Amino acid sequence: MSESANLYLGLIAAATLLIAIVQIGVLVAAGVLARRIARVAADVEQQIKPIFTHLDSIGRDAARAASIASTQVERADRLFADVAGRMEHSFDSVQHALYQPVREGAALLSAFKAAFAAVKNPPAHRRGRSRGEDEDALFI
Repeated sequence: MSESANLYLGLIAAATLLIAIVQIGVLVAAGVLARRIARVAADVEQQIKPIFTHLDSIGRDAARAASIASTQVERADRLFADVAGRMEHSFDSVQHALYQPVREGAALLSAFKAAFAAVKNPPAHRRGRSRGEDEDALFI
């Protein structure tokens, strides 16, 4: 073989060795990077875990507060419904107590008007007409 062929073979061998060294370096760097990422992930997980615990307790407290508020709203609703029912019953009682005497007074007033009208204008058959005349007027 010629010297130039040996030179080229030497260059190819050196280039292959260099590529192999670079590839090993890349693999070592990737391993180091993977370990760092794993450590960072573990640190983040340790730091986030108390936050999630805190958020969970906040959620439980909020659910409890919502339950208490719902119970209070139901109590207030029952209270207002009871008060409204009692007020309606009271107004009905007052209305009945006031209107009953008014109706009785109106009935008495109507009775007095009818009595005065009967005294003032006696019926026609008492004025001297006979019953036969009244019947003849009604006969068709």
